[in-house]
Amino acid sequence: MSAILSTPSRGLILQWRGNRFYIDTPLLLTSLALLLFGYVMVASASLHLGDKFADDSFYFPRHQLIHIALGLVVGLWAASVKLETWREISLPLYFVGLFLLVLVLIPGIGKVVNGSARWINLLGVRIQVSEVFKLIAVIYMASFIDRHITVVRTSVQGMLRPFLLLGVAALLLLKEPDFGATAVIMSVALGMLFLAGASLWQFGALIGVFIGAGALLIMTAEYRLRRVLSFLDPWDDPLNSDFQLTQALIAFGRGEWSGVGLGSSIQKLFYLPEAHTDFLFSVIGEELGLMGTTSVILLFMLLVWRAFVIGRLAETSGTRFSAFLAYGIGTWFGLQAFINMGVNMGLLPTKGLTLPLMSYGGGSIMVMCAALAILFRVRSEAIAAVTAKPRVKASWAGV
Repeated sequence: MSAILSTPSRGLILQWRGNRFYIDTPLLLTSLALLLFGYVMVASASLHLGDKFADDSFYFPRHQLIHIALGLVVGLWAASVKLETWREISLPLYFVGLFLLVLVLIPGIGKVVNGSARWINLLGVRIQVSEVFKLIAVIYMASFIDRHITVVRTSVQGMLRPFLLLGVAALLLLKEPDFGATAVIMSVALGMLFLAGASLWQFGALIGVFIGAGALLIMTAEYRLRRVLSFLDPWDDPLNSDFQLTQALIAFGRGEWSGVGLGSSIQKLFYLPEAHTDFLFSVIGEELGLMGTTSVILLFMLLVWRAFVIGRLAETSGTRFSAFLAYGIGTWFGLQAFINMGVNMGLLPTKGLTLPLMSYGGGSIMVMCAALAILFRVRSEAIAAVTAKPRVKASWAGV
């Protein structure tokens, strides 16, 4: 028998065959709000595209609904896996991720879109391998920190060892090329090491190395350099290299405070490239204005806050792997959302990163739902552990 119970401090409790799953109600509502909000905006931004490419206005909204349904199924499966299992398979999982990164580079297997080989088709769903690897990297880093916390805090080896393996993945990602995903993975790994208590001078030195490597990569690739120059002066060539950014800025300008109205965007009508994916935030700015964009920002802030609260709860319960898994997922979501919004608003150079849980895409939605499900699992197992320790109950009341 199953039942849904509720307590003031633990939120909803799902009970199944004697087992309890403690659901984080604010995180659940926030996640559903982002998925629903994103679905509505994807539908608004893609109706004309469906007419053009498939003679079906609802082609993209229908597929996005399928993506969300698949994401919920994948999420339910991920939530059913014990965290100890993720910890034990973290290294084999990392090598599976490397295999996928190699596989996507093989002609005939990897799908090339806009000059980048980033996708493979799996059971009829096109999956961006870098999205899968982001979750794998977070699991691997959480496991490494848990197993080697003393080395991380006392020796430079604790900083370098995980990046030797991640560096191999970075090279494969750059081969696609996917500079944005590489930056996100490395930044999230750095953030997790910082939270683990890595030495500040080592942390600063590694940041310096990454900044230097990033600058070198930009200077040695013409398309990256062109993106940076476009970012510095988006009105220098508004009809060619700066076209995408200038159209995004025009969208925000038209939106003003409350927007032009849902479905009334002009920029999405073949002016703004990738309006339903990478530049969905610009369509939100045009149709719903400052009120709409602020709502999205607040939702992501709430999601990241809950992830860190859950991580702190896991630390209190004594499960370090779970804690850093939560911190890593929260950092990943927050950083990717920040970069996507920054690119849309002209604050950062153009990167091919989606807005988590909102942009169109099957692989992205499924991976993000799996990550959230693992976050729910972290809280549930942490509460189960804490309730077994009466002395620490007071420290987690209300989380």
